[in-house]
Amino acid sequence: MPITRQALPAVICLVLIACTQEDSAPRPQRTELAPLVESVAARHGTLPLVERLTGTVRADNQVILFPEVSGRVTRVLVESGEQVQKGDLLVALSDQQYREQLRQADAGYRINEARVRQAQARLAELRAQASRTESLGRQDMVSQLELEQLKAKMESASADVALAQAQLEEAAATRAEREGLMAKTEVKAPISGVVGQRNAEVGMQVTPSTRLFTIGNLDRVSVTFSISDSMLRKIEVGHPVEILTNTSTGSQRVMGGELTRISPFLDEITRSAEAEIEVANPERWLRPGMFVAVDVLYGQSRQATLIPISALFSDPETGATGVFVLASPPAGEATSGTPAIDAAAEYESREVTFRGTNILARGAMEVAVDSISPGEWVVSLGQNLFAGRYDSIRVRPVTWQHVMVLQGLKREDLLGQILQPGVQQSAPNNGRRGDSE
Repeated sequence: MPITRQALPAVICLVLIACTQEDSAPRPQRTELAPLVESVAARHGTLPLVERLTGTVRADNQVILFPEVSGRVTRVLVESGEQVQKGDLLVALSDQQYREQLRQADAGYRINEARVRQAQARLAELRAQASRTESLGRQDMVSQLELEQLKAKMESASADVALAQAQLEEAAATRAEREGLMAKTEVKAPISGVVGQRNAEVGMQVTPSTRLFTIGNLDRVSVTFSISDSMLRKIEVGHPVEILTNTSTGSQRVMGGELTRISPFLDEITRSAEAEIEVANPERWLRPGMFVAVDVLYGQSRQATLIPISALFSDPETGATGVFVLASPPAGEATSGTPAIDAAAEYESREVTFRGTNILARGAMEVAVDSISPGEWVVSLGQNLFAGRYDSIRVRPVTWQHVMVLQGLKREDLLGQILQPGVQQSAPNNGRRGDSE
């Protein structure tokens, strides 16, 4: 039915009222999703007691080579990384100066050798004369005065022989010293090993304080580290150790051994003693100068509840240390892999509470705690996403092996896995389900 001009104002009012009512009606609000985290079940057992320290690798019988004399380098016969045998020539220095000194010493030796022969001939002549004189004296053909004078000449000649022989010995020592200096112009390997850190170049002038090479046996190395006075009460020689190094792929390599020796003397400043581990290194994974982590295993803890170190949370407001515990265990089965980003169905909603705890013993990746019972599920990753803001979370159960692998990764390694396209991620997606949301 057509609207008349008289009815138009009424229609407009009805439309405005309807629009006002529609604007004032409550709109549905979008609820914020609880964060996604991972959880693992606490277990009962003993914990290997571990002290993690930092050590420095040194090659077996590692030495630094210095020249024993000054001179100019004329030849360098080895490069860094070459294997050498004891006695091999490494560096030759200019020997002209030492050659001249040796020639002078040799001439001096020959002069003194001639003087000895001359003094000995003079003494022999006087002895022969004394024999004839004594024969004449028995016949009263010479006076007593002549006999005494001849005896004095013999004593003087004998002293001349002794002096000449001493001078000859001195000349021999000088010649030997010059021969030694001459030989020192050739720097030879004192041990068999690998040469490195070359600092010798042809033409450079060197002195006894100039470092030429470092040499050592890389097939066997030692790792040195410091032990505090408090550690000495529980760490002893013979305790098993693990040396941890990183591979080119980012994983960690563990080499076993035992504590070889501990110095009985403590440093007066640091109050620490030096400890050493000797370990075979046939594949040369350990290189001299490397810093490595050393785990010293010094026993087992008592039976207690064990949780991963990553499950511990320190409240930034109160400073309390504790664990987030699920009110009820997750219904799903624990997995070792991380689901795809859109597989939110694998996460279950659970209430969570913070429970303070005391650390009874600490291992490399686990801790023994009180106030937690074996079998209770604790948040192992993602506490910082909900602490103090949520009472309910979405959780996915994981295995201990999965948690240990994550704890073994460095921060940059984990970031690389997340950023690398096409690689399955090893950490929760922290509530982000994709760009569509």
